[in-house]
Amino acid sequence: MEIENPVSDDFDVKFTGKSIVKASDVPSQPKVISLSNLDLLSGRFPVTYFYVYPKAPPFKSFTTIVKELKSSLTGTLKHYYPFAGRIVTNPKTCEPEIVCDNHGALLVEAYANISLEELNFYNLNKSLQGKLVSTKSEFPFHVQVTNYACGGISITFTFDHALGDASAFGKFLVSWSEIAQGKSISCLPDHRRYLRPRIPPTYDPSLDHRFVSCKLEEIINMPANDILLKRLYHIDATSIDYLQKLSSMEGVKRTKIEAFSAYVWKIMVRSIDESNTHCKMGWLVDGRKRMCEDTNSMSNYIGNVLSVAVGRASVVDLKELPLSSVATIVHESIGKVTNEAHFLDLIDWIECHRPGLMLAKIVLGRGGPALVVSSGRRFPVAELDFGFGSPVLGTVCSTISRIGVGYMNQRPSAKGDGSWVVSAILWPALVTALESDPHHIFKPMSKTLLGF
Repeated sequence: MEIENPVSDDFDVKFTGKSIVKASDVPSQPKVISLSNLDLLSGRFPVTYFYVYPKAPPFKSFTTIVKELKSSLTGTLKHYYPFAGRIVTNPKTCEPEIVCDNHGALLVEAYANISLEELNFYNLNKSLQGKLVSTKSEFPFHVQVTNYACGGISITFTFDHALGDASAFGKFLVSWSEIAQGKSISCLPDHRRYLRPRIPPTYDPSLDHRFVSCKLEEIINMPANDILLKRLYHIDATSIDYLQKLSSMEGVKRTKIEAFSAYVWKIMVRSIDESNTHCKMGWLVDGRKRMCEDTNSMSNYIGNVLSVAVGRASVVDLKELPLSSVATIVHESIGKVTNEAHFLDLIDWIECHRPGLMLAKIVLGRGGPALVVSSGRRFPVAELDFGFGSPVLGTVCSTISRIGVGYMNQRPSAKGDGSWVVSAILWPALVTALESDPHHIFKPMSKTLLGF
């Protein structure tokens, strides 16, 4: 598929300011938060969200906007004080913990010498790393606010995964935007890391085949592979509805993410080496609504409550079965972990394998070709107005240099029309297969699709 021009891969970013923003009104004695068992499953990966605001109001200069962002961030960190802390290794347990000493969050100001219309929104390898995202920071949470020649703004928010998962980060960003608009926050964050093991711990032996204990060095130094291409796509609402219709046969309705996953899985098998007889797909699953009978009781829990569901299927089946049958495999695979018993077992499994970090084997690239899908359909996008309008784009991106598995993250479009934005880290053959498929489900992101 032809990529829209002109875009600029060669542009300069000048870093114009750097501030440490601290929380207001915090306890004088630092509080230490020990990570829960599920926090140890995060891998300590950096998580970055990329938001684009096309034009600042004429009455607000970039200097004024940054000043207001700092002020509202100060008020937000009062409620989310771990985000202003430090993550250190406890010498006794040899595990990370959060020291809530108001060390602060880093806010970087920058200027890009191009307009937003010229930015390459499709090839994130070219436009983000080292330019729009700060990659060298000892701060668990840091922000870069970039001003463009056209007067537009982008903001990247980068979190250490030990602070929480997408649900936690979404709550933080919404609270920040509410404070920036002079509103009361809608979330009273719960920072208690109370997901502890049973006594004695017990778990299903199958978890031994799906998860592994590892060191941070092993995660950072994963074996090199060709899963290097970072891409951003647009998917029309009509395409999503089409896939859901094909996946929902014989009176059984599949979800949009199940239908999307089935389609991607069938495309994926075209891109792997012929020596492989099977391949896997994984899905990140939030356990908040699965851990308690009251589905709202953990809605404000700040931390990690994630597991990974894994499906395995033969290449022959994935090629020959109709989309509805593959969607059934997806549905059954995800269903194995969407229950309280699985999360209790996982917490106990981690307890039996401490100290250290834990990771799903699929993420380390063990066991053949695989792709992990993450759905962020409830993640805030258009809602993130910091006092200068709503964004035209809100997505997740990555500064990870090595990853053992292909990855896709789905977000609702800021348009609110049912379309999706999909951020991906893929191998070259899969990029080719997705973009050459005659159904044209994956459209490379462009200024036109964003409404410039």
